[in-house]
Amino acid sequence: MLVGPETSDDAAVYRLTDDLALVLTVDYFTPIVDDPYAFGQIAAANSLSDVYAMGGRPILMLSIVGFPRERLPLGLLGEILKGGAEKAREAGVSVAGGHSIDDHEPKVGYVVAGLVHPARVWKNVGARPGDQLVLTKPLGTGIIATAIKKGVAPAGAVDAAVRTMATLNRAAAEAAAEVRVHAVTDVTGFGLLGHLREMTSGSGVRARLGAARIPLLPDVVDLAVAGMVPGGTKRNLKATAAVTRWDSGIPEPLRAVIGDAQTSGGLLVATPDGEALLRALERAGVVGAARVGEIVAEDPEGTIEVTP
Repeated sequence: MLVGPETSDDAAVYRLTDDLALVLTVDYFTPIVDDPYAFGQIAAANSLSDVYAMGGRPILMLSIVGFPRERLPLGLLGEILKGGAEKAREAGVSVAGGHSIDDHEPKVGYVVAGLVHPARVWKNVGARPGDQLVLTKPLGTGIIATAIKKGVAPAGAVDAAVRTMATLNRAAAEAAAEVRVHAVTDVTGFGLLGHLREMTSGSGVRARLGAARIPLLPDVVDLAVAGMVPGGTKRNLKATAAVTRWDSGIPEPLRAVIGDAQTSGGLLVATPDGEALLRALERAGVVGAARVGEIVAEDPEGTIEVTP
């Protein structure tokens, strides 16, 4: 076992030979958008992301489904699985089967298997002072999903959130493979702050984020002002409070966005070659990536400073 649960990493990695290791992950969740096809795409992209975050190449998927067959038409499930299958096809991966149960609410996700060279495994630890932090997708999907549930999400925000969640992290991972990287994670349920805390505490370093540099989805700050902040985001802010040092000029709604629980978020990369990575991401067609901060010092507490 090269990567297990010790570092709370994105996937497990098991060495098969001197030149080959297996990457294995599983993820599933309830619907966060109304369109079943889009939900299937997002569920697949979210599951695939963990393999990309480890530097791996996904090769196989198995679906996991809970569906209330007596309450909802099976055609909806067909659309969900169609969306997932087409996103898998985009990734060059086969959905080889899966398992379903009758459940009181829909739940969909995937087991994903991938391959990686043992010497090229990325972990969420290993960041060093001097590294730049690059984020490859904007934040705010949790807040927008809450607004969707309450029927108050602007159409433009919904379209942008669906588009970013359904986007594979494949191109971002391929771009990151062109430069030196010291630590990588994808930003999902623990939000930017939570996943960065895993990186800083596991690496024994201090990070500094620039709030104005962090890419955000449209309307997300206004939605946070209106109270569209999900419980997961509030838990993230509470869980990271002991290590986060907020500048007093950063308002509470923006703090909520920075801690927002994401679905199918981008990669967070600690690299000494931030500008080279941004150029590689641009060549790969990754839209919205930004250098959001840096690793500034050794720090056994894993402190995160957030400046304006």
